[in-house]
Amino acid sequence: MTSPPPRRCGPLGTAIVGAGMIGAIHRRAAALAGARIAGVLASTPPRTEQVAVEWGAPAFPSLDALLDDDSVDVVHICSPNATHAPFAMRALAAGKHVVCEKPLAVSVTEAERLAETARGAGLVATVPFVYRYHPLVREIRARRIDGEFGGWHLIHGSYLQDWMLSPQVSGWRVDPVAGGPSRAFADIGSHWCDLVEWVSGERFAEVVASTSIAVDKRPAAGAARTFEAADPTDHSDHAEYMDVRTEDCAALLLRTASGVLASTTVSQVSAGRKNRLWFELDGARASAVFDQENPETIWLGGEDGARVISRDPGRGSAEQRRLSVLPPGHPQGYAECFEAFVADTYAAIGGHRPEGLPTFDDGLRAARITEAVLRSSRNGSWTEV
Repeated sequence: MTSPPPRRCGPLGTAIVGAGMIGAIHRRAAALAGARIAGVLASTPPRTEQVAVEWGAPAFPSLDALLDDDSVDVVHICSPNATHAPFAMRALAAGKHVVCEKPLAVSVTEAERLAETARGAGLVATVPFVYRYHPLVREIRARRIDGEFGGWHLIHGSYLQDWMLSPQVSGWRVDPVAGGPSRAFADIGSHWCDLVEWVSGERFAEVVASTSIAVDKRPAAGAARTFEAADPTDHSDHAEYMDVRTEDCAALLLRTASGVLASTTVSQVSAGRKNRLWFELDGARASAVFDQENPETIWLGGEDGARVISRDPGRGSAEQRRLSVLPPGHPQGYAECFEAFVADTYAAIGGHRPEGLPTFDDGLRAARITEAVLRSSRNGSWTEV
């Protein structure tokens, strides 16, 4: 068993593995949290050198070199899905704290090994289910804990995007070898389930699901063999196409351990929906609605009417106020969520226990739900999570 590293005086040394869009977001959040960017490792040596210059950070020639560097305290893994488990396992074995993009692994077995290893090593290991960090999500959760809504009658919602709408869009995520056996659900449906379970306090116990492929052929992406996604703005014709084997859409009916019925729809081909994670929680006394594309307000319903609550650092629950870093009327969004998540991860490395920090155990939970969705979509019946 690896012993946790001694606490270092001064800024944490952070290394980023993967330099696409999400890697850049990790790098920015780490820097804002006070970390020293110890270096970057991208898909190829030329790409690594290019990004190192852009970021003003050292370039690592290999993962071995990164993990052998004693100045690296935390490794952020932002590479394709199939690399998450092996890279994270190696980082934990090297005594590094880990922030791993979801899905934590492309199989439940790998996710179980990672969660167990992280617990045994005493290392901080987190997964960016960052929608937990919207201040008004925290407000709904606090009101649920206070009993404002009563017992839940119904949970429903959706997570809709359109970035895969064009048949010319492709990339490593489409290839199950690099992206895993699930695409739309593992990528965004897992976010919906994590958020709704955490806010509502319910746990999904069984599911009946159906998935569909809207575009059956997409350009064969050389990027499927690298850390980088294909450019989604490139709609030019390609000479070679591949059969699509992972879902564009999923529809789920779920039942929680306490018997509450839930449903959600997941899509990456819904025109005009850029990142609409939406849920409604209907309780015995009141209801609550959150829409990620409009995160500055929530809708609260009662039998005698409804009202809209705005984010306000001077009002509401303690966590809503803590995470409201801008004055009312100055919109916060995804970037601030990510920054708060990384700051809480680093606070945990320093010995604090931030509320709601998503760990490898939450990544394992998502892997189990994803596996149940895929099994149910194959057998067409209710399937235990």
